[in-house]
Amino acid sequence: MPLLAGALPRVVVVLSFSVLLRARGAAQRRPAHSNLSASCWSRLHSANMFNSYNVKFHHRKALTSPYPGSHIERSQVPEDKVGWLTEWEDYNPVEYTAKSVLARPNWADPQINDEGFSPKFNERDGEVERKSLNGLYVVENGRPRNPVGRTGLTGRGLLGRWGPNHAADPVVTRWKRDGSGNKVAHPVSGKNILQFVAIKRRDCGEWAIPGGMVDPGEKITATLKREFEEEALNSLQKSPEEKAKLEKQLQKLFSQEHFVVYRGYVDDPRNTDNAWMETEAVNYHDETGETMDNLPLEAGDDAGVVKWVDISEKLELYASHSYFIKLVTEKQGAHWSEDPGSECHK
Repeated sequence: MPLLAGALPRVVVVLSFSVLLRARGAAQRRPAHSNLSASCWSRLHSANMFNSYNVKFHHRKALTSPYPGSHIERSQVPEDKVGWLTEWEDYNPVEYTAKSVLARPNWADPQINDEGFSPKFNERDGEVERKSLNGLYVVENGRPRNPVGRTGLTGRGLLGRWGPNHAADPVVTRWKRDGSGNKVAHPVSGKNILQFVAIKRRDCGEWAIPGGMVDPGEKITATLKREFEEEALNSLQKSPEEKAKLEKQLQKLFSQEHFVVYRGYVDDPRNTDNAWMETEAVNYHDETGETMDNLPLEAGDDAGVVKWVDISEKLELYASHSYFIKLVTEKQGAHWSEDPGSECHK
């Protein structure tokens, strides 16, 4: 029996594993090649399109104006009209796709009506992955529809792909230690303090997890390692010999047991009604600190600054990155908040 309810911008999504498995099984039995129409999926609750984590999900940054890198103002979307199940005949979103995307770089799709462009939504389309990590999404009038709801903007904005745009975010952590090498505990919570490698993005100036887009045909594991090397170690500016040395040192960290923090939709300011960000965030933890101590951080590519940052709830990070970091502290049993009640899932 499908779940029924509207997709609100602030909604707690808590699904039992049995419900998730039934929903996932139903999706897998449906033909992979189908481009779902709005009518045939109108009764599906968007919670079926979220991931298998107990997620307290906020759809806020995808509603902000002006749109990044522009003076474009989104049409205002009231909270009670974000969900597609809420009828809104007067909805009049602004159409916007950045000139950098329309210039057709190799990472961008053509316009939806361009001759010869017939994207295969909800499936792998050649080397381009058009399947969502959240399940099947609706395609309406030839355009994929944001599974979370309205954003006040149609087109692709700064995103290259119609539908899901896949990224990977490596969360590299270590314990904060004193001069004697002992772990440092927070004076209030008593829990050990975790640190992660953070970058300051060149495009918006916000602090973030290093990461970037998955190239066509690229495996997520390769993207995670490549993006960390490029943004946190400046590998693009290294000689072949220096790069080989970096990769050898990183191999130990990236080949060890790791924790998949999150897989799914991201509340990103670049999202539109027809294009949105999805990511796989993975935690690589350097328990002893020995691996990362021998790797000097150096900002590169899209990063303006890179450094180790103490983790706490006071962090203000790009997109949904603060949420990912909180999940890591819970997994590692590390400090997050001075208020113990705030560390519980609500």
